[in-house]
Amino acid sequence: MTLLLNESDVRALLTMPLALEAVEESLLLQGKGELSLHPRRRLRLPDNAFLHYMAAGDPVHGYMGMKLYTIARGVARFVVPLFRSTTGEMAALIEADALGQIRTGAASGVATKYLANSNARSACIIGTGYQARTQLEAVAAVRRLVRVRAFGRDPERRAQFCREMSARIGVEVEPADSGEEAVRGAEIVTTATSALKIVLDGSWLSPGTHINAIGANFPQKRELDDAAIGRADVIAVDSVEQAKMEAGDLIQAFSEDASRWGAVHELSGIVAGKAPGRINTSQITLFKSIGIATWDLAVAVRVYELAVARGMGQSIPLWDPR
Repeated sequence: MTLLLNESDVRALLTMPLALEAVEESLLLQGKGELSLHPRRRLRLPDNAFLHYMAAGDPVHGYMGMKLYTIARGVARFVVPLFRSTTGEMAALIEADALGQIRTGAASGVATKYLANSNARSACIIGTGYQARTQLEAVAAVRRLVRVRAFGRDPERRAQFCREMSARIGVEVEPADSGEEAVRGAEIVTTATSALKIVLDGSWLSPGTHINAIGANFPQKRELDDAAIGRADVIAVDSVEQAKMEAGDLIQAFSEDASRWGAVHELSGIVAGKAPGRINTSQITLFKSIGIATWDLAVAVRVYELAVARGMGQSIPLWDPR
């Protein structure tokens, strides 16, 4: 039998600490070469409807799966079918909107853990939408923040975001009137927007800053200008293969100079100790996040196993011989 888990089940089971643990372990296994990963592919129809799909396999834990999602008429729908690698049976079918939001935040949290200065206490975020909440929550989980600023273009939504996140992370989140005001002096900077144009100017950055850039997952989009990319002493991505297809910030900054990709490392290699990370406190570090299926798989497995242990979800008779 297959276990069906809906959004409310996922939200009841999946915490940020659990997601951070799952994503970090997944990155470690990826860095050791023990996982299989297929990058995202996109199918676009003439009416501008999209089907996106990405897959991963984890023989260590005995699972494989994929994330499927559609975007049509401004609405996105996400699902993760989870299979046992030993038998091929579908263990679970999981609604994955919240799962994706939380795992994306957790990945930035892991990147911050490994790349930000250990004594970093100030952070900012540009973007106050859906993804921004778990981004800030994850950063606050790995660093003891004392000052946080947020900027978004809509003043009303910005103020609401600051109120909600102040309560969630236990640190006052101050609204900023511009991206520059938010970034100046921040030791950890996160961009979480759907912008087509630049929202972070490299001249705003202080030495020692760590950047998490999670928007711009199409080649024509970007959040960071050339100066921000150029000032980064360490650039990490989740998958170099996928970044070359989707990371608009890097694609546009590197332009025709393909040799610059040689200095880009995968975060998994840094986590596994196989690639260099930060080596001094004055370096500027950048994690350009695209989102990979191994994170979805790792978090889906944790959610599924917790649901089984707690008797949650609904059994559905897929391929039941009876």
